[in-house]
Amino acid sequence: MDLSWVRTNLTSDDVPVLRCPIAGCKGQLAFDGSLGAPLDEGGHPLLGGTLDCLACKRRWPVSWGYPDLIEPGSVTGSDWLLRPIYDFIAPSHDAGVNCVLPLLQYPDPKGARERYIEPMQLKELAPQAAPIRILEVGIGAGANLPLLHQHLPLDLPVEIWGLDFSAGMLLQCAWRTEWWYSVPRVRLVLGDAHKLPFQDNQFDRVFHVGAINGYRDPRLALSEMARVAKPRTPIVVVDEELDPEGEHALWHRIAFDALTWFDSNPRAPRDLVPEECRASVKVTRVSRFYYCLTFSKP
Repeated sequence: MDLSWVRTNLTSDDVPVLRCPIAGCKGQLAFDGSLGAPLDEGGHPLLGGTLDCLACKRRWPVSWGYPDLIEPGSVTGSDWLLRPIYDFIAPSHDAGVNCVLPLLQYPDPKGARERYIEPMQLKELAPQAAPIRILEVGIGAGANLPLLHQHLPLDLPVEIWGLDFSAGMLLQCAWRTEWWYSVPRVRLVLGDAHKLPFQDNQFDRVFHVGAINGYRDPRLALSEMARVAKPRTPIVVVDEELDPEGEHALWHRIAFDALTWFDSNPRAPRDLVPEECRASVKVTRVSRFYYCLTFSKP
């Protein structure tokens, strides 16, 4: 992934948030490589080098501030199948979603994104001693970034982090953040949702849109989202489920089956939420084809 044209991504100040993604290791990472000039907001940009695990000694490559924290060969099952598909469709993904989905879900074409932004309770964020961090698991091409920026309180210092397992999608997201100047700098990481490369209790908001039904292990992914979230943090998960209480024409059902060809039972996975979080589970509708599952850990 050639990212030599970007301004910056991760800095030296961001490294303590990360940890080794290898199961059973959880070691702290240290950067070894070239640093750029200090930024006004703090920290030195990571240019090129490696993130070295202080526990297992594994070295993870970093190119122009973008770390690759996916263990080779660890992406298996349905993720192994979907990863090259996302790489291929990355340049046209957002245009297809914005143009095709409203037609397929007619007469409910608008407001879907607003309906899952509200449960994130962004307006309730307030200044605090530690950095305010928001994590999007499966950030894709960054379609939610302008919406986050629109709904966050003005002048509130926030770090937005994005993780995806598709290098093609991250490249599109990097392009978006590079040229859409209304979008703040986003920390982008190539990583696996089943092995989030972040320390425990790091994020004030965690959300995911549009892929968990296709994950090889949704239970593990939900557990990882809860692990990296701070206590009482809203965790919002959105994906496909045909509205069980709605009325649907035959072509709605055909279109939904085509969209969810990779999943034999697309549904809101409330039963897969970590047991300690289930008392807070709430499921609402985003649109005809999408649910919004919200929970938090005690």
